[in-house]
Amino acid sequence: MSNRRFLHCLVLALTLAAGPVRAETASNRVPAVLVDDFSYLDTSGEPVDQTAVHQRRLEAFIAALRRDVAADARLRLVSPVCGASCPPADAPPAVRLQMAAGAGADVVITGGVQKLSTLVQWARASAIEVASNRVLFDKIFTFRGDSDEAWERAEIFVSRQARDALAPPEPIRLVLLPFELEDTSAGAALGESESDQKGLQEATAAVRQLLAQSGRYRLVEASGEIKQGQPMRECDDCEVRAARALGAQQSLLGIVRRIGRTEYIIGFRVRQADSGALVAAGDSGLRLGANYSWSRGAARLVRERLLETGGAQR
Repeated sequence: MSNRRFLHCLVLALTLAAGPVRAETASNRVPAVLVDDFSYLDTSGEPVDQTAVHQRRLEAFIAALRRDVAADARLRLVSPVCGASCPPADAPPAVRLQMAAGAGADVVITGGVQKLSTLVQWARASAIEVASNRVLFDKIFTFRGDSDEAWERAEIFVSRQARDALAPPEPIRLVLLPFELEDTSAGAALGESESDQKGLQEATAAVRQLLAQSGRYRLVEASGEIKQGQPMRECDDCEVRAARALGAQQSLLGIVRRIGRTEYIIGFRVRQADSGALVAAGDSGLRLGANYSWSRGAARLVRERLLETGGAQR
């Protein structure tokens, strides 16, 4: 298969990959990355045959890209395990993806370089999620020159952008404020009972465990900033001020609104600490159950309305 045909197959595979182009990987693990061989195509029409020089520079480009991935603590480099039986570099992209799967790769970085003229070259770098064939990163870079130095500069730029796109995002620093009870039932005048307080503590603990296990958040301890007295839900900016004082990026406040002795609604809201903007919110609708059921309802609500929807913003 010619270089031109290979580049065409590569582009076609990327175009047909399922789903939109997104830089998204599992947030609680380091992605295993295989850097595949790149193709090279010279359409400059120069009279001098530079095939050997270009092959050497392309090999140096790929070797440097692999070293960069290996040195990046956010990623884990893997290599093919097929040895002499590995498919050739010009094999169809689907076959190369099977090779990557055999190596345990989550993501394959591949692409090609095309020389357009004496001074202008294109480098296309793409990252494909092996399990879903989804394109995570796809970009064409233009660089000038055809010297060792020009190729080195191009590799540095391509490498940085590709690795940044694949690296899991840093967890959001979030302060989980204690769940509060908004009692609108006929017995509200009696105040919070011990079982009410226990139910609120259990709801807070259930949500704390869920957020910690998600890998999306780094929880900030809130106890030092919680003052007795006015509830957080009744203060316009108390949540934001507490988050800022603790160095958190976001705050989450949960509220149990009791309608009757066994009727309640659970809600939560997430605010951005720097602006006070509402990031995400949700409520469970009317539910039936005693205080001991609050924790299950709170965990389910946060899981379905925050974690599974990707509602968090930085």
